[in-house]
Amino acid sequence: MNHLNLGISHRFLSRFLCRGGAIAILFTAVACQPAANAPDSSSPATSGDPNSSSGGLKMGSLLPITGDLAQYGKPMQDSVGFLVETVNACGGVLGKPIELISEDEETDPSAGAAGMSKLAEVDRVGGVVGAAASSVSSAAVDIAVRNQVVQISPASTSPVFTDRAKRGEFNGFWLRTAPPDTFQGDALAKLVNQEGSKKVAILAVNNDYGNGLIQSFIPAFKALGGTIVNESNLTRYAPKATSFDSEVGAAFSGSPDAVLLIAYPETGSVILKAAQEQGLLGAKTKVIMTDGMKTDKLAALVGSTADGKYITTGMIGTAPSAGGPGSKAFSDRYKAKFNRDPQVYDPNSWDAAALLALAAEASKGSTGALIKNKISDVANAPGEEVSDVCKALALIRDGKEINYQGASGTLDLDAQGDVVGSYNVWTVSDTGTIEVKSTISVGGS
Repeated sequence: MNHLNLGISHRFLSRFLCRGGAIAILFTAVACQPAANAPDSSSPATSGDPNSSSGGLKMGSLLPITGDLAQYGKPMQDSVGFLVETVNACGGVLGKPIELISEDEETDPSAGAAGMSKLAEVDRVGGVVGAAASSVSSAAVDIAVRNQVVQISPASTSPVFTDRAKRGEFNGFWLRTAPPDTFQGDALAKLVNQEGSKKVAILAVNNDYGNGLIQSFIPAFKALGGTIVNESNLTRYAPKATSFDSEVGAAFSGSPDAVLLIAYPETGSVILKAAQEQGLLGAKTKVIMTDGMKTDKLAALVGSTADGKYITTGMIGTAPSAGGPGSKAFSDRYKAKFNRDPQVYDPNSWDAAALLALAAEASKGSTGALIKNKISDVANAPGEEVSDVCKALALIRDGKEINYQGASGTLDLDAQGDVVGSYNVWTVSDTGTIEVKSTISVGGS
């Protein structure tokens, strides 16, 4: 089934799952285990206990099915479910099907923390794909580490995680398949400079994502000779704000060469509508966006001008490039499955789930502690380079070393659990679709 059927009876679903009728699902699963069996939260849960009723790998997903990032979260969830379905069709992990248990993080830190607590302490998963927003991952990661659950985010890009990893706070239980915003800040600075914009104002969501990008963009842009016109009083907005007239007026004040908008689709589209209503778009000041706004629904969300043209036509932004060795094969299979193109973080979600499955197979166990110790082994050289997840599993079963080459990138992980990548420069076409104009290469050490 390609799409979620939200009309299914909750009672029927619970009964169906508890009788073992469905293992991999694409929406929030109902825990069949009685609450009385939950472990003491003061001690690490036995994540993915091989002696559990499933006897195999329990994988969690913690993605935004609702909230500001739902535009991305639903397709990301589909990607994780598709990976699980694919692996289960070629023998599963450890000789058994993967059980996927999903929680909606709602683009909200509190919901993310609650979801991770359930996955780690009640469901006892070995690994979790998620969260999307950096603020939600920040709220969830300590719970994952405490319970020895591997957390792989496909989209949380704040540099804060790199810093914390360097301080040894995660013990290897945190990784991500999207490069940190340290790199995107460099890519943005290069793009703005290429556009000939020397004076830039910043309008950003006030959370880990927005603040992390600000911290990486400003020094990179200034190093190229640029000026942040509102650096002493940056324009930030609350994540749950609904009105942005004053913020828009402040950011566009003085007609800077460009406004860097760091936002998500629901709030970002309202910001752009407000700018249009105030007559601030289409004049001297350009709008440059980031990956948080890259969705094919952006043009429709923002709307059209009086003459029927999309307001966002010609606007540009950056987003991590999904150009891994397995990119084309993934895209073709995804389109055949869902009858649509994958979105910006769909390949990263597929790869995050794939790494958990491959590491569990390589570790010959389904606990988070065992999976953690094999993540780098399956992702990095040496080993046979392989992009097909079923072929990769077969090689591991035959005792071979592998170097998994993902859909989103080569997935070479450093000591902090970060990957290095390149960034696409994307734009909104006359027809409202997202098109890639070029690629900017960045690197890390």
